Amino acid sequence: MSTVSTSSYAKIQFLQRQAASLLLYQSVLQSEVGIAFLDLLQAIRYTDADGRGCLQAYGNYFHALATKNQNWEDYLIHQILITENPFTKLAQTEEFANIPKALIAAVQHDLQVLQSLYECSTAALSELVQNAAHLPVSPIVWYREQDKLESETSLKSQVMNSLQHTENWADTVEDLAAYYQQFGTGIFAQYHALRWQNGQFIGIQHSDPIKLDILAGYEMQRDSLLKNTEFLLSGKTALHVLLYGSRGSGKSSLVKALLNEYSHRNLRLVEVTKSELQDLPKIVEQLRGVPQKFIIFVDDLSFEEDDDAFKALKVVLEGNLTAKPQNVVVYATSNRRHLIREFYADRPNPKDKEEIHVWDTMQEKLSFSDRFGLTLTFEGADQKTYLQIVRHLAAQAEIDISQADLEYQALQWATRHNGRSGRTARQFVDFLQADLSVFGNKKHTSIPE
Repeated sequence: MSTVSTSSYAKIQFLQRQAASLLLYQSVLQSEVGIAFLDLLQAIRYTDADGRGCLQAYGNYFHALATKNQNWEDYLIHQILITENPFTKLAQTEEFANIPKALIAAVQHDLQVLQSLYECSTAALSELVQNAAHLPVSPIVWYREQDKLESETSLKSQVMNSLQHTENWADTVEDLAAYYQQFGTGIFAQYHALRWQNGQFIGIQHSDPIKLDILAGYEMQRDSLLKNTEFLLSGKTALHVLLYGSRGSGKSSLVKALLNEYSHRNLRLVEVTKSELQDLPKIVEQLRGVPQKFIIFVDDLSFEEDDDAFKALKVVLEGNLTAKPQNVVVYATSNRRHLIREFYADRPNPKDKEEIHVWDTMQEKLSFSDRFGLTLTFEGADQKTYLQIVRHLAAQAEIDISQADLEYQALQWATRHNGRSGRTARQFVDFLQADLSVFGNKKHTSIPE
């Protein structure tokens, strides 16, 4: 076993002690990049004669940074901004003056520790690896240009700038508390779109990019949904919404487009499938009290008789002894006006001896959709509405053919495929755009049978 130089050994030993002394921000170093960083320090400190272990540890560290597509410095600051610990959770709900002094002192200590790790750049580690492994040149340094911060996250820009340029990170603790109060921490700070799966929230890295300006034909319904969403974002009482109507009319697309319109205002979209609806009360409680505003999105909603999901949703829509959180609403889509399936056998029979108040039971089922505060109806598209949507989408796609030819082909497409709807219009325009880009502008594009 050979060791690095005395000065390098002392520096590495200092960094390892610093990392071990973290009181609240341990999770910053518990992801793949943080673990690779600590493993590299250990490998440099005790390298073998030919340095293979040291080189392998550096390779793992380089790979982890490249996978994240972040510099070490950017990674560390990002982790500080999203980490969950007693301080970051309390800062979301309490004024800074009310946070215990011992907690503030612990944060100041940890920030000074993390600053020392921040100053250990990848370039410096590369030189240490070169010396430890007796290489003629230092290994390639991972580096990428920093992105410009978006204007709407000015507080984030301010906090990151403070951490990058302040001599003592301990002085930024109040700015950090303000950031956590506005933007939250953990998975809700990382992702705009999430789904509930197997009892936990899962972040969606690439959510549907659909925008409001490509949706046409149902302006009244869109405006009502936008107004209700504005209520939610403003901290006012917003209503649960049922979007009911024919298939392909754009109900789901409208809800998804809200995220791209309002995510910069702390809106989050949480997708919950019917099979997970029994967890809805638990989901709502986990969203209560955090800074973000949440739309719980339930697509294609309907129930069977005695469905546990029906009971769970009923609790959320109607409430119970627990106060309704102001930052959560349910937006559900359905092709059925009556959400619970009804059979002729369910209808009251004068000779029925099984249940005395059978009409009450039936009305309970049929009126369930009324428990949504707002119901938006999407009727099937007539020819005028269908062609309006086609023209709008074609203009968005900058398709250069005559209106008469466009409408002729659009009607052919609807006849041969899925009938007139917003979805059919979208499919037609996508096909036409691809066809024209590949085969050029022909008088009559061939519509597949």
